[in-house]
Amino acid sequence: MKKTLFSVIACSLLMPALADDPKIPRQPSPKGAKVMIILPRDGKTVKGPVRVAFGIKGMGVCPAGLVLPDGKPKENTGHHHLLVDTEKLPSLGLPLVASKTLLHFGGGQTEVTLDLPPGKHTLQLVFADYAHIPHNPPVVSKKITITVAPKGAKK
Repeated sequence: MKKTLFSVIACSLLMPALADDPKIPRQPSPKGAKVMIILPRDGKTVKGPVRVAFGIKGMGVCPAGLVLPDGKPKENTGHHHLLVDTEKLPSLGLPLVASKTLLHFGGGQTEVTLDLPPGKHTLQLVFADYAHIPHNPPVVSKKITITVAPKGAKK
């Protein structure tokens, strides 16, 4: 979790500078690219802590900020951003800014364990490029709803 915290802090510090740079284009996503939450399953009741596993089809995962020796990002790659309990998507034309409800996985992580309080929660993934900007067209998962059981409750 320390690496994730570092990534969140580093990403948050970089976002204002990137948002002001008109030279950073949105990277294209290939036709048919998909991102999905593999675990937990939509509609399930789970015990905490909650393991969330991410999946991607048609693209590859790489760390944020990674560029090739020619200074260009590797095509069809990016990293995950997890939206937790959000009502709507953030702007998909700007860098995604880390917050308590928008978690960055800039190290190329493909899963996380979350300490969510008991009750209903929504989870949704947005895949973004080396600069935390969603691809064009955006690669966004279906929003799922889970229920975290109270501690000591039977599943």
